[in-house]
Amino acid sequence: MSELGFAIGAVFALLVLSAFFSGSETALTAASRARLRHMASEGDKQALVFEALVELPERFIGTILLGNNLVNILASALATSVMIELFGEAGVVYATLVMTALVLVFAEVLPKTLAISRADRIALVVAKPISLLATVLGPVVNLVQEIVRRTLSLFGIDISEKDTFLSSHEEIRGTIDLHASEGGIVKEHRDMLGSILDLDDVDIADVMVHRRNMMMIDVSEPSSDIIQQVIDAPYTRIPLYEDDPDNIIGVIHAKDILRALMKPGGRRDRVNIKSLMAEPWFVPETTSLREQLDAFTARKNHFAIVVDEYGVILGLVTLEDILEEIVGDIADEYDTFETDGITFNGDGTITVEGTVTIRDLNRRMDWTLPDEDAATVAGLLINEARVIPVKGQSFDFFERRFEVLRRQRNQVTLLKITDLTPPEQNAA
Repeated sequence: MSELGFAIGAVFALLVLSAFFSGSETALTAASRARLRHMASEGDKQALVFEALVELPERFIGTILLGNNLVNILASALATSVMIELFGEAGVVYATLVMTALVLVFAEVLPKTLAISRADRIALVVAKPISLLATVLGPVVNLVQEIVRRTLSLFGIDISEKDTFLSSHEEIRGTIDLHASEGGIVKEHRDMLGSILDLDDVDIADVMVHRRNMMMIDVSEPSSDIIQQVIDAPYTRIPLYEDDPDNIIGVIHAKDILRALMKPGGRRDRVNIKSLMAEPWFVPETTSLREQLDAFTARKNHFAIVVDEYGVILGLVTLEDILEEIVGDIADEYDTFETDGITFNGDGTITVEGTVTIRDLNRRMDWTLPDEDAATVAGLLINEARVIPVKGQSFDFFERRFEVLRRQRNQVTLLKITDLTPPEQNAA
């Protein structure tokens, strides 16, 4: 009877070990690596052990699986021998039913549920014992992994070259979207974080001030007239051209004008504008926002002229344009208007200016209209319709109805957009 009692005690001890391995696996894989890495950088010894352990996931997972299978098989064998001794041949069935219930509840579901709810805390506790076991069982784990590799190679599967399905940016974006869907991040913060991740994918042509909206001054005008235009302008930096708007020869800064006027004897008609202007900085339209932001920082210059591959001026971009792409519109006391070009109508539709960018519309409305082939809403409509529509025409694309409200020459300047998605889908 003492041997029987010892066997029963051994079964329960093995179940405890099985629970330990199951919980350890869940905790180590579910723990926040970012949080624990921060703890490791501050010198936390347990976090340092965790960092070293998870650097080789195959090693610790193989150790856990090996240990878990060993204790589960041994526990089942002991339980079967106990049941056979107590109930004869029927003990095999009883042992199967009892061990299945015990392993499922107490060695799998319970420890994994506990581990997932306190992943970081438990991961720190189990990291050291699992690391020691990985060292002891290392040769066996390596042998198992080699057998697995050779077996998979027979089917033409090579796991020596690991495919990275998600980049770090995509993983971060997925985390942001997950927390946003769960209410952990407000929409404005999600948009801001997403815009930071998009800096490498968005070109300055998508955020620049278009040439049509640029303010430029002819340098051949009288200096007093130029100074007055600079004073009246809501901008501090203005491009100067000579003879032809395509021939930009410099950029004048309002502060330089002020310094010249403050000099003794400074008069508007005597100021030499060309001596005050700075050399223009031309950048290609295909430059990413990340590259341009780095260039602004390196050159300590916050103003650039955007050109295409032929050198034709397309617009201008400033540091503020890039910052607004991240944090949204930045209005100051000198802005003459404050609008994002989107007006909500009482009937559930919206009125949108044609120059509104698709990215801004998507962020404002939480839509996913494509922006690969066009930068603005008007451009999207023309690209999809394959014609320049006239006033009153409407087109249905991407579960939205686009109706042209105003057109000036060949430019669509105002549209009405109706969301055609079902109410329950739209609410989701």
